[in-house]
Amino acid sequence: MERHQQEIIETVARILRNCRSILFVTGAGVSADSGVPTYRGIGGLYDVEATEEGLAIEEILSGPMLRSNPELTWKYLRQIGDAASGATFNRAHEVIAEMERHFPRVWTLTQNVDGFHRLAGSENVIEIHGNMRSLSCMGCSFRTPVSEGVDNEIAPRCPKCNAVMRPDVVLFGEPLPDEALAVMRREMERGFSAVVCVGTSAVFPYIQDPVFEAKHWGAPTFEINPRETVLTHFVDYRLDMGAAEAMDAIWSRIRETE
Repeated sequence: MERHQQEIIETVARILRNCRSILFVTGAGVSADSGVPTYRGIGGLYDVEATEEGLAIEEILSGPMLRSNPELTWKYLRQIGDAASGATFNRAHEVIAEMERHFPRVWTLTQNVDGFHRLAGSENVIEIHGNMRSLSCMGCSFRTPVSEGVDNEIAPRCPKCNAVMRPDVVLFGEPLPDEALAVMRREMERGFSAVVCVGTSAVFPYIQDPVFEAKHWGAPTFEINPRETVLTHFVDYRLDMGAAEAMDAIWSRIRETE
């Protein structure tokens, strides 16, 4: 580890150690060390301009496409599922869960739909894009765990009404879940002592907002990401590192000095 990075880790650990509340904002990069490819970027699952159908992946993974051509949307949903098959949470998820138990108030706002934060032990999680671990019927109220609901059909069907099933995630062109938004607004109104962005490219305004809100709270902001993002020049401290390595180093330093 470079000396400069070590110095930043020392600084981040010193600041976080005295915090009463921390907001973690996480993206695909936090699950990269689990073997789950990021959506775009280095080694990204869809790091191409168009799919083999000649359509942008955002068009295929959209609410309108799911309704008009569910087989096509499910073809790519299955690819995402296959890419994460057998993966589980990593040290970055574990550290965030341990910090939640250690500090008075810790919340995690995540774009990820893999459910790893909860599997690692975090309870205060805002899954702003939903979770791929369950399916809901598009025709009735039937809902089931994804392990029981995805059969060999390209687009799985509801056992009750035969309508197409869908994962409980937010597709492109769909609104964010009301419950998650309500929790996010409530916690943002309370404010945080620090905001830590981990492995997110932060292309969505609602992911960027906590960093800008932190300025009003007088709270320090941090970014952990091996690539520059739209937030890089706005945060107070940046670690050019992978999530698991950086989070483990910060947490180890905090515990060593307590």
